[in-house]
This record gives sequence, C-alpha cells and structure tokens, in this order.
Amino acid sequence: MRTASAPISPPPSAEQAEKARTLITRLLGSLEKAIRGKREALELVLCCVAAGGHVLLEDVPGTGKTTLAKALAVSMGGQFKRVQFTPDLLPTDIVGTSLFNPQDGTFRFKPGPIFANVLIADEINRASPRTQSALLEGLSEQQVTVDGETRTLPSPFLCIATQNPVEFHGTYPLPEASLDRFAAQLSLGYPPEAEERALLTEQRGPKPATPLEPVCTLEEVVALQRAVEEVRMEASVADYLLRVVHATRGHASVRLGVSTRGALLYARMARARALASGRDFVLPEDLKAMAVPVLTHRLVLDTRARYAGTDKQGLTRELVSSVPLPR
Repeated sequence: MRTASAPISPPPSAEQAEKARTLITRLLGSLEKAIRGKREALELVLCCVAAGGHVLLEDVPGTGKTTLAKALAVSMGGQFKRVQFTPDLLPTDIVGTSLFNPQDGTFRFKPGPIFANVLIADEINRASPRTQSALLEGLSEQQVTVDGETRTLPSPFLCIATQNPVEFHGTYPLPEASLDRFAAQLSLGYPPEAEERALLTEQRGPKPATPLEPVCTLEEVVALQRAVEEVRMEASVADYLLRVVHATRGHASVRLGVSTRGALLYARMARARALASGRDFVLPEDLKAMAVPVLTHRLVLDTRARYAGTDKQGLTRELVSSVPLPR
C-alpha cells in the first residue's frame, strides 16, 4: 500500500533570495557600527544566524566578543543574556530551576539565562564538564529539560561561547561532543590600526559613540532561517561535500574526522552563504569558503601530529584542496 509522501518545499525564488541578502546586509551594516574592520568574521556570524547554528569565539580578552553579541541582539530586536562561566557555576544557573511557593504549595519555574535570543557563554571552558553539558540540549534541539519537563527556547536562539586561547590554568577543555554542536569557530582579533585609532578619538565613554537600533524583527530572522533550509544543493555538490568530509576521516594525521552532524551543519552553512550572496543554490565555492571555520574544530589529531604542532587550519585547507571540484 502506497503512503502519501510529505510535500517538498519549493526552493526560494530569486526575489526571496534577494530579500534574504538584503536582510543580511542590513544586519551586517548594523554590526559594523559596533565591531569595526572585521567584516569577514561578522559575515560568518550572520551565516550562523541564518543557518540556525551557534558560534565558538576563541580570542583574547577585550576584542569585542560581548559587544558583538549585544549588537546582534539589538540589531534583530531580540533579548540578550550573558553567563560568566566559573568553576562553581551550576547547570541550574544556566537552564533555570523550580522554586517552591509556600503560599499555595506549588512549584514555579524560574527560567535561566538560556531563555534568550542571544546568549553569550563567556569563558565556557572555565566551568566543569557537568555545567558545560547543560547547554548541549539547547544547542542541538532548542529546548531544555528541567525536572522532567521539556521547555522550548525562544526562536531564534543563538549561543556565542567564548574561550581564552592564552590562559588555560583552571580550565576544562570542551569535549568533542560539545565542540561538534557549534556550527563555526572563529576569532575577531584586534582591529586594524586605522579603526582602532578611530575608536580612541570617537568613543569617550563606556558606551559606543553610535547607539544601535533594531534593523529587523525576530520574525524576519526566523523566516530567513526557513529560507536557508530551502536553498538547493545539487547532487554533484553534495557528493563534493561528502568527499571533503570523508577526506577528514581518512587522513593519517586525524584520529577523529567530521561527524554526520558536522556534515549537516557544513551543508547548512554553505546554504546560508549562498543565500547571503543572493543565490538560491549552493556552489562548490560556498563549501570551500566555509571549510576552515566549520570543519577545523571538529578534527581530532592523532598523538604524533598533535605533538608535532600540526596546524589544524592548514590541515583543513590541505584536505579541501586535495578533493577535486565537481565537473
């Protein structure tokens, strides 16, 4: 007996793709008022937003990570929350807890900071693995389970987690299962000299010289994420993606390559980049451009390569360049 198949969503039209590109351009222009001289990094962050993914920022203190998260929340008219991860932080400090009301003998749920549109998990590697794991369900399924009850997080939901690559004393490195849930890893770095000089002359107080205003609504961001899901990927391009992923699993210096979850996020990020370019289809160039930020942090080097100081970004570029482009 034949069963009815689920309807297939049509790909976004050229007009919808151009509308999505315009929305991303507006958000980019707003973010550049707060973070100067980092257009490429900001474009990657917005691709994560469009793909419904999360960002791991590995950078030294004072480079604008929290400013970026706040600017993004304001720009899309969303709610911003921040959690400073410390060794004594508990999972309930993130997801929330149930409080007893003695007046009527009932429990009332008090939401944690994860119930926001943009959450910055500052210095995530300073909390214990038990506390780090409180984020896993939210990052993967946009929900949390507290006291046996599942609660949905706001939509859209973006987590920006930060790590300090210099100071490792008293830290707990993120396990592979946690790293795999972040769509991309990147760094902002210091701004160019001209931009840093402009900051010194224009900003005289603790607040930015140019206050930000919302440039879109949360509903528009959700619609953008739905449009990304409908971007076409031809079979030849999908095969190219799989060959890149398989190359990471078979390299002699790699103990653990890209997972299936990582491959799916890789495809979504490529779709987001295509839509940001005003296209309704993915090109191999989209996959090449997203390879380093999306794949590098998923590679686990073997012992010999790790102690030899193998550069994982360089290894990712080498793997991608070794895979022939589709004809």
